[in-house]
Amino acid sequence: MRRQQGMSSLSLVLLLMLLGSLMLAGLNQQLDAFSRVVTREHQTLLTQANVQSALQWGRRQPWSIQQGSQCRSEGAWRVCLRLLSDSRILLIASSGDDVLWQGGEILEGRVALSPHGWSDFCPLRETALCQPD
Repeated sequence: MRRQQGMSSLSLVLLLMLLGSLMLAGLNQQLDAFSRVVTREHQTLLTQANVQSALQWGRRQPWSIQQGSQCRSEGAWRVCLRLLSDSRILLIASSGDDVLWQGGEILEGRVALSPHGWSDFCPLRETALCQPD
């Protein structure tokens, strides 16, 4: 009779260990999934910050007023200024696959970018004009 009580205690301990290890495995899978989400979010934020920096760098460049478009590069950044009709301009900043646009106009022979900020979608109907050269 004592032997049976010992086996049931051992079975209970083994069952608790099995349940604990299953719970730990599930928590580990959850942690891995959250870790992947955080890594993707981190990479997205870095990429967005990089293209924002490219746009700000492009805003500070001394652009000449001429027809067509002009481009400048710095490392992975590429910034182009495209002159459109009616003295409107479009500043196109790219870093990797991400692109931001900022509109503006030519005032008194100088580039004046819009104070309303940038756009993360092409603000023109003709999407070919929104591509950096």
